[in-house]
Amino acid sequence: MTEQQVDYGVSAGVATITLDSPSNRNALSTAMMRRVVTLLAEAAADPAVRVIVLSHAGPVFCSGMNLTESVGADPAAMPVNVFPDVLRAVWESPRPVLARVGGPARAGGIGLLAACDIVVAAADATFAFSEVRRGLVPASIAATVLSRLSPSVARELFLTGEVFDGRRAAEIGLVNSAVADVDAEVARYASLLAQGGPGALATIKELLRRPLTMDDLPSLVTVSARQFASSEGQEGIAAFGEKRAPRWVPSDL
Repeated sequence: MTEQQVDYGVSAGVATITLDSPSNRNALSTAMMRRVVTLLAEAAADPAVRVIVLSHAGPVFCSGMNLTESVGADPAAMPVNVFPDVLRAVWESPRPVLARVGGPARAGGIGLLAACDIVVAAADATFAFSEVRRGLVPASIAATVLSRLSPSVARELFLTGEVFDGRRAAEIGLVNSAVADVDAEVARYASLLAQGGPGALATIKELLRRPLTMDDLPSLVTVSARQFASSEGQEGIAAFGEKRAPRWVPSDL
């Protein structure tokens, strides 16, 4: 696996990370995952980047772990050991991460898309937690997937390994949208996300990563007050009063 098999580009405030190994169904090798982690950090550090899109070349989004690297390998050297780094990098990215799923996703590929903030899938894309049928366990991916599925649906799909389509994926909350025109829907979401304040988006993501109760109200008020007083908050308030777009909104929106 070479770095060139994960492509990267930035245009109009959108950084696109593309899994580009269609010959093996974009299976997650150690090198591919490390490259994705590096590119996520690069995108987050770029002030011109407002949204990150995780996409794919070829007909398959991601088939999961690269099993050929796991055959007879030392358990400590298997790709699955790098997988948590990718999930954490997506989950904790200060920039919103939008998954573009134009084709099948299996096993670890579902864990990867579930770590994203918003997932757009083709209505006819297929999904399956195929681990159980290979004598494996969907353990690592549970960290992201179970936040999207009800317990009863998770039991059903984890235990059976049944294949289901994008429409059902949307019904059960695994993806946000299942549509015929994936690219148009991704562009729509990217435009919506780019209109949010970068600091506000990062803070919202932090809030969403932890359970909150009424006992958290004092600290939450502090968060709100800090954002109101920030330069970003003051610019947003001024822009609202002046009926103009805030300065952070890309000019080509």
